[in-house]
Amino acid sequence: MEPKVGDRMKASPQLTAQPDWVEGEVIDVEHNPFLGLVISIKDKLGRIFFGQSRYFLAI
Repeated sequence: MEPKVGDRMKASPQLTAQPDWVEGEVIDVEHNPFLGLVISIKDKLGRIFFGQSRYFLAI
């Protein structure tokens, strides 16, 4: 299942360098020819995290 803009997801601490998973709203989904599916989320503090889909979980 591919996420859509507006979906809620959690980003892994491996990606965010935060102690816990970060919850946010998907703001962009990109099909990168080198990295595969790249997801960008924005959390409630306004921080933006992006990376390969393997670092994200759907809520």
